[in-house]
Amino acid sequence: MRTFTLAEIDAAAALLHAGGVLAYPTEGVYGLGCDPDNHAAFQRIFALKRRPQAQGVLLIAASLEQVRPWIGTAPEAAFARANAVWPGAHTFIFPRSPRVPDWVAGGHPGIALRVTAHAPSAALCRAFGGPIVSTSANRHGEAPARSAADIRAIFGDEPGGVIDAPLGGLDRPTPITDAVSGAIIRA
Repeated sequence: MRTFTLAEIDAAAALLHAGGVLAYPTEGVYGLGCDPDNHAAFQRIFALKRRPQAQGVLLIAASLEQVRPWIGTAPEAAFARANAVWPGAHTFIFPRSPRVPDWVAGGHPGIALRVTAHAPSAALCRAFGGPIVSTSANRHGEAPARSAADIRAIFGDEPGGVIDAPLGGLDRPTPITDAVSGAIIRA
């Protein structure tokens, strides 16, 4: 597994474009990411996590423009709700567009999206040129990794790479809200 610094963010993005799985810091925990359009890479993430694929994942991005093609028809109030806190440490579920592969959404009619203000995650999405898969870096049912050292302890050399950079200061994963209804899914 290759370790990337923030100065090597373009190389980390190239790993994603090549179909690799990357562990990277987010607002509160390390995430496992890949190109959301690469089904083989997506399957590797679920094999690493030992998690059922029907659960789906969220996508993290650097801007609303990066996630807009993934969002289906939604009322303006849904966008206003998300834009009130984006970029920020908050995930919203939007109706999914036909562009969303079934494997990303799992069995869900919506798509979970976050436009992050966490500098390392946003830089990775900018370097990649779009949203990436973001699911907690852990074996299913276990505590998520909070450092590059944790990634190595949990997964050994299984991911293609890890970005060794700081977390964003949250002590848990981000809250999740239904963008259309405003219902809180995870506080």
